[in-house]
This record gives sequence, structure tokens and C-alpha cells, in this order.
Amino acid sequence: MGKTMYATFDGRVLRPDGLIELEPNTRVKITIETEEKPKTKRKSFLQTARSLQLEGPSDWSARLEDYLYEDKKSQ
Repeated sequence: MGKTMYATFDGRVLRPDGLIELEPNTRVKITIETEEKPKTKRKSFLQTARSLQLEGPSDWSARLEDYLYEDKKSQ
């Protein structure tokens, strides 16, 4: 039986991040792989949107439907 789970090493022991469904004193085989830390911090949606420096009418949010479907209404 195999199961992949995450744990945190506190300097002395590995502490599982979730419950382990094993009987006490069950012998297990452990393979340790460290997680790579992200190289850059992810930007929020708002930070990404602002970085695009989009230009448009000041009433975009109020008239979004009009701008999205303007061509369909005139047909």
C-alpha cells in the first residue's frame, strides 16, 4: 500500500500535515522529497490587471454589458 502525504520537519521529528490511518507501532518505509520553494511570489489578480495598464472608458464597470454586446444589439 502506498500513500503520498505532506509533513513538516520541526528540527527533531516529522509532523504529518494530516491524519495517518495506521495502527500504532506500524513499521513504514519513508522516502523524503523536499518541496521546491517558488522562485517568485505570485501576484494577485489585481496586481496583474494593474500591471497591464489597460485603457478604456471610465464607465467600464457600470456599462460592461453594453461594451461586450454592443455589436449584437445593432444587428
